Amino acid sequence: MYLMKDITRDGEPVLRQVAQPVEFPLSDADRQLAHDMMEYLVISQDEDANEKYKLRPGVGLAAPQVGVGEAMAAVLVPGPDDAILFKEVLINPKIISHSVQEAALSEGEGCLSVDKDVPGYVVRHDRITIRYQNLDGETKKVRLKNYPAIVCQHEIDHLNGILFYDHIDKQQPFHMDPQGILID
Repeated sequence: MYLMKDITRDGEPVLRQVAQPVEFPLSDADRQLAHDMMEYLVISQDEDANEKYKLRPGVGLAAPQVGVGEAMAAVLVPGPDDAILFKEVLINPKIISHSVQEAALSEGEGCLSVDKDVPGYVVRHDRITIRYQNLDGETKKVRLKNYPAIVCQHEIDHLNGILFYDHIDKQQPFHMDPQGILID
């Protein structure tokens, strides 16, 4: 099980490198990586377990964030009333289309690998379609919007060596297209 001490922090080179494609069939090590990343998200979102293990809650975790330069990320986006909006391990994910309309989280974004608060809007696409492989190597395509789309863009960025604060306008951190959507 991953603990906060296992999370790669900003400044480590692996976070700024483009992750290598994952080969199929998955190795035992890659299956374990997928399991451990999703396990972190599940435990971190449980208040009691989170407190017990002193984890920061997360909705996504990419392999580079645990020191592995592979194109794999776990995503677990909770919804209202204990619903799950999106839960998947994305392997070799690519955004294949996106909306013109922008979106950002009204409170900004955070990251398990970034220990400081970086204020500003992280402007992303409101809707995306991604293609990825699941644990069995099957190619999947999914359309996401709003919060799940933002989370997946954040994780795919990690696989391309990009951190969330790279998207913040340094001159006007809270500037956004007036047609954009702010998500609470």
